[in-house]
Amino acid sequence: MPRTTFPRDRFDDLPADAGRVGAHRAENPRMRGWVVLLWAVLATIVLVAVGIFGTLLVTGRVVLFPTPTPTAAPLPVVTPVVDTTYDVLVLNATPEQGLATQMKDTVVAAGWADDTVLASEAGSTDFAETTIYYYLPADEAAAAGLAQVIGGAKLEQSDVYQPADDPEAKQLTIVIGLDRTANPPSPSPSG
Repeated sequence: MPRTTFPRDRFDDLPADAGRVGAHRAENPRMRGWVVLLWAVLATIVLVAVGIFGTLLVTGRVVLFPTPTPTAAPLPVVTPVVDTTYDVLVLNATPEQGLATQMKDTVVAAGWADDTVLASEAGSTDFAETTIYYYLPADEAAAAGLAQVIGGAKLEQSDVYQPADDPEAKQLTIVIGLDRTANPPSPSPSG
C-alpha cells in the first residue's frame, strides 16, 4: 500500500522525546459501502421480522405458551355379564303383536326364571330402537349381558322403569323398538 505524504505542520516539529510525532495524521480508513449496506439490510430484515411477530403476538394469532387442551379419558369398557338375579321387564313398543312374549321366551331360555321375566305392551307403538334400561351404573354390565342374550340392543341408564314401590329392586327393562319388527319402517327421505 503506498504511503501518503502530508504537508508539514506545527505538530511535526515536536521534540523526539515527546513520542508519537505525527500521530494526528493517521490514515483515513476507507469506508466500504457494501459492508454498510449489508448491515442496513440485515437490520431492516430483523426489525421487520420482530414487528410482524410482535403484531401476531399482540393480536393473539400466535401464542407463546399455549394451555394444553385436556384429552378425553377413554370410557371404561363394560364387560357384559349375564346375571339372572335381575328381574326383567319386556315392553313391546311396536304395533306388531307377540314380540314381548317372544323376547320373554328368549330371556327365559338364557337362564332367567319364568316368574322373574314379565312381558307386556308399552304405552306407545312407535319406539325406534330396542333399548335396555338399567337404573344404577353398577347395573350396566348386567344390562350389556342381557343385550348379548337378545342379540344386541342400545343401553341407557334411567330411573324411568325402576319400580316405585321398591327402589332397591334389581330390574332391567327391555323396550322393543321398530328395529325388531318383521317390516321395520324405512327412514323417510328428508328434504
